[in-house]
Amino acid sequence: MRCTVSFGAAMASSFAVCRLHMTGRGSLVKCLKKVDTLLTRNIGTNAVVAQDEKDGLQSLYAVQAKRQEQAERSVLISCLSKTNEKKFVKYLSKYGDIQKYFFYESYGMYAVVEYANQESVSSLLEDTAFPSISHESMVPFKSRLLSLRNIGSADSTNKQSGQLCQPQTTVPINTLIQRLSSEESIDQQVTSLTEAYQLTEENTRLRFLVCSLLKDIATAYFPECTIKPFGSSVNGFGKLGCDLDMFLDLDGISGRKAKMPNAGLSMEYQMKRENTERDVTQSILSVIGECVDRFGPGCVGVQKILKARCPLVRFSHQPSGFQCDLTANNRVAMKSTELLYLYGELDPRVRCLVFTVRCWARAHAITSSIPGAWITNFSLTVMVLFFLQKRSPPIIPTLDHLRNLAGPEDKSVIEGNDCTFVSDFSKIQPLSNTETLEKLLCEFFEFYATFSFSKMSINVRKGKEQNKPEVAPLHIQNPFETSLNVSKNVSATQLERFVALCQESSWLLQQSETRTPGVGTGRNTATPWGLATLLLPSQVAGVKSRKKRRREPASERIKSLLESLKNDNQPKKS
Repeated sequence: MRCTVSFGAAMASSFAVCRLHMTGRGSLVKCLKKVDTLLTRNIGTNAVVAQDEKDGLQSLYAVQAKRQEQAERSVLISCLSKTNEKKFVKYLSKYGDIQKYFFYESYGMYAVVEYANQESVSSLLEDTAFPSISHESMVPFKSRLLSLRNIGSADSTNKQSGQLCQPQTTVPINTLIQRLSSEESIDQQVTSLTEAYQLTEENTRLRFLVCSLLKDIATAYFPECTIKPFGSSVNGFGKLGCDLDMFLDLDGISGRKAKMPNAGLSMEYQMKRENTERDVTQSILSVIGECVDRFGPGCVGVQKILKARCPLVRFSHQPSGFQCDLTANNRVAMKSTELLYLYGELDPRVRCLVFTVRCWARAHAITSSIPGAWITNFSLTVMVLFFLQKRSPPIIPTLDHLRNLAGPEDKSVIEGNDCTFVSDFSKIQPLSNTETLEKLLCEFFEFYATFSFSKMSINVRKGKEQNKPEVAPLHIQNPFETSLNVSKNVSATQLERFVALCQESSWLLQQSETRTPGVGTGRNTATPWGLATLLLPSQVAGVKSRKKRRREPASERIKSLLESLKNDNQPKKS
């Protein structure tokens, strides 16, 4: 899926998308300022903020509320392959002021249009007709997913006017390696990778709009419900093309917390009863899943996976190109999302390191999109957080420290699990660590190359290793459900591969041949170096076990590679 962005001239300054262009090595402070600007722009959180908020950090709940409100004022329109942009905007503007719009491709051309107020959306929908197809019967469910039609003769001038095209999936790994190879420092390579992989403003808006469209279906049964994205879509660590995880939130329905009088008459709703809350969740998702399947435009391949530990409805949303999972009563996952978002906002290096390690892991098949014995992205993210807590001084605080800073409004106990931590950023004192991204990346590999996985467990709540409570190759304590091991699926073989790759990557980053930018042998090419070298599959894909690497810390294959790099950089004799 690719995205074509277009802004009205009057809105250009408000919604301009800045790019990160770093020249020279620069100081750490300048680098981090640019990284912070980049992350704020792209993660889809506070990229557009009010004047009184721009100097402070927003909580995840404030960000979600703003995004949901934007989505409620938006429509998703299937366009003709050759849509004249000026005519398109002129036509839609007659229903009200357009705040923002952009085009993208997914099984055809689509446009997201955000109006300045919700009345404009209502006015547009009032003028929208049923499909004019006489030979098919239509399910009369009206949503904000619309189709643009051009009635009458074809217009030879009806062509797109050169909109900027922005990809909505990550660049191919070879393209990324070339891009990184042309950077001047490893710090710049890390920020460039983050820029290429993280969610864009437009992609995030589309995710919230899909949630809003699904909410329109669910409100037929639960008028006061909301559907929120969680996980990678909002925690700041989402990669372009990642799945859309959604949470059906019924906690805001009025009447739940109504106070009953001590005496006298009162009124209660009559409701169906189930034996357990899990049964309630399964019943609700079963019905919502059936409605999505029968009535949801663009929703295909609907699966109701109700026997899973966390029941869910899975489907593909073709107009957006997203693979979607809808859950309910998944409050612990929402708190995990909030915690990761908080850590990512505290220091821009957190997200940069997570994106880099995840990309490195995927390049070497340490992680996989297929369920199995691999390390998951969540486990890998927790490992990065733990490493950053172990720095001296630490870069991020422990979860216990965040809990101690919490006020009464932050108290959260879910199914007996203490999920309390501070949400007010002003209560968290900034830490004094000034290590560069290059140093952190190298130290990350060194840290886990020598970590005692056989005896110790990773614990971000305490910020220190603890003795393993169970027999498992890799033990990472769930931050909130502390009796659970989030890496229980990981096999000994996969852990050995991870450790061996950490050893190899740590060694490579210490070699002068790979730490220095190379000169290309052809036009517009550069020799892979630094981080780019670590992403080349041939470098470390053949590592089989920790024992083998201990006997051969610098393999002949790697030496041969470095020699070839030297030879490539030497001028050829005529």
